[in-house]
Amino acid sequence: MTCEIITIGDELLIGQVINTNQAFIAEQLNTVGVFTDRMTTVGDDAEQIKKSFVDAYALHDVVCVTGGLGPTHDDITKKIVAEFFQTDLIMNEQVLSDIKALAQKRNISLIQSNIDQALVPRTCTVIPNTNGTAPGMMFENDAKYFFVMPGVPFEMKAMIEEWIIPFFKNKSDGLIVRHRTLKTTGIGESMLAHEIGDIDSITGTDGKATLAFLPNPIGTKLRITVKDYNAENVERKISAIEKVLRTKAEKYIYSSDEKELEDVIGILLREKRLTVATAESCTGGLIANRITNVPGSSDYFLRGFITYSNQSKVDELGIPMQLIVQQGAVSKEVAEAMARGARGVSKTDIAISCTGIAGPTGGSLEKPVGLCYIRWNYFEENY
Repeated sequence: MTCEIITIGDELLIGQVINTNQAFIAEQLNTVGVFTDRMTTVGDDAEQIKKSFVDAYALHDVVCVTGGLGPTHDDITKKIVAEFFQTDLIMNEQVLSDIKALAQKRNISLIQSNIDQALVPRTCTVIPNTNGTAPGMMFENDAKYFFVMPGVPFEMKAMIEEWIIPFFKNKSDGLIVRHRTLKTTGIGESMLAHEIGDIDSITGTDGKATLAFLPNPIGTKLRITVKDYNAENVERKISAIEKVLRTKAEKYIYSSDEKELEDVIGILLREKRLTVATAESCTGGLIANRITNVPGSSDYFLRGFITYSNQSKVDELGIPMQLIVQQGAVSKEVAEAMARGARGVSKTDIAISCTGIAGPTGGSLEKPVGLCYIRWNYFEENY
């Protein structure tokens, strides 16, 4: 099945809100054999919304719409959906009961706009909203499926996971789609592709398996996708592809699941019973933030220093001011002294330092914007 995702809201078009709904819906539907081949975003304009409905419904098996179901004057999606399917709005007593129960649970009084959210198109199937007041809707006609959901992400996600994905699993023709993502770092996308070599020799040419390169600031994700009607064949194929990729690029791969780089580093530090401290200048604590985003990181992360000014490097880390004056705050020598000072003060096994010129100003010909020194200092008996 092919799908178009339509997201509605002026706030999306002006960049006030990041559109995460599209990515989530596409990713989830993909697992049940519904493949998104177009995404459309429109503002709170009735004519544009109608046109997007007409175009999407004519070209796709599935249409997923989010946004514009709230209680305010600019929430016009439900009315337009009713007009599109040539039906009227009626009060749904179950939805009204759910809204009243939610209001009581939150200890708030109902107003007419809340009650009006229980009005739904007569010919739709209601999708319960377990996290809010606006119900979702489904229209099914001639093997086409039209879903309408709130734009609030956690309300939409619950409908996708609890209702729409199970719905398509029951409708499935048996096609199984699985993904496995290998996360890499320390190598650029082009060099990684060079290391891996001919993709067809790894995935095959029968169309059942693909490999995608997904670059990001940390590294490149390798997403393996396999489709088949036999679960054992799918798992066998994914594992075989992963084995080949690891043979070619093992030293760059740090995770094959949802773990991020900081998770993997935390696991290694805990396994080796090592502790770490950070000393940051240009990054202003971002390294420490990444490390401490991991639950239980206090087992190995003992202290973080944000030594943004020259004087703070002297006061907090014991770096001689003369060294800073002679070499400059952004230098290999100062980075080394920062790491050494951080480990000495915090009594950790390892210390990492970072100093650089983040910009947009402050650079020179000798030390341009973007120059960064990263050093580490460690207790040698542990290595």
